Amino acid sequence: MTHASTHTHTHTGTGHHGADHTPQHEPDVGRQAEILDLDAEVLSEHIASITAWLPVEKAPSRVVDLGCGTGAGTFALLTRFPGTEVVAVDASDDHLSRLRAKADELGLADRVRTVSADLDADWPDLGRPEMVWASASLHHMADPDRALRKVYELLAPGGLFAVVELAGFPRFLPADAPADRPGLEERCHAALAHHAAEHVSHRGADWGPKLAAAGFTVEGERVITVNVDGSRDSAVGRYALSSLQRLRAGAAHALSAEDLGSLDRLLDTDGPLSVLRRDDLAVRTERSVWAARRS
Repeated sequence: MTHASTHTHTHTGTGHHGADHTPQHEPDVGRQAEILDLDAEVLSEHIASITAWLPVEKAPSRVVDLGCGTGAGTFALLTRFPGTEVVAVDASDDHLSRLRAKADELGLADRVRTVSADLDADWPDLGRPEMVWASASLHHMADPDRALRKVYELLAPGGLFAVVELAGFPRFLPADAPADRPGLEERCHAALAHHAAEHVSHRGADWGPKLAAAGFTVEGERVITVNVDGSRDSAVGRYALSSLQRLRAGAAHALSAEDLGSLDRLLDTDGPLSVLRRDDLAVRTERSVWAARRS
């Protein structure tokens, strides 16, 4: 396998699928959902490659998607396992509403059940799934070790826990771009590093030992490189625009006036330097994946 998915989200108790490079205090749920949808569109084949890699001999009858967002993982799982029901769990009612609308549109409503829940609080009844999927959600848990134990208790004996986590933030611009402020994107991410260390302390964790401590047997682990050429996918420009807009919201306070001005020129969709007019964009990131079995 060569590629994987990305995700963005603000912390809501369960976490959401997406390219998680946004500060927690950004409240624009609509824009957040837009990025999640673009993430799913641009990286659909990479999400599918993860589900294809999972060590599954018999298709599960039920899968729980923890922190489902607007459904990138949910719909990949429904495609991978045609007879499976997915229970999609998230703390955002807006995201769940969007997911249900997509399921209706695709004729999959009878195979999807949505559950609104904050998994930092009490867990609802999620049945006895043969698989649990958690993509870019565990690192947002207040007590991820507790969450791992809860998943172990939730799974049917022999069930599989698929964990997809962030090994790196998405980048879109070449290193020497933009021409007036080369390296701007890296400086924006560096400006958020302190915030991330304080508020998302489990990002980048090695989940293998944590899974083992919770009782799981880790059957597979890999780091996947994502590199999607923007010249081959028109959605990459829109994905970059939405992501950089949210990045600006968190980094603006720490940027120089020159960097902020350059970033605003990239975000000006009517301007000649708009990111939408660039032909050198790409989505570059990494994801780490673990497949862990309950005994």
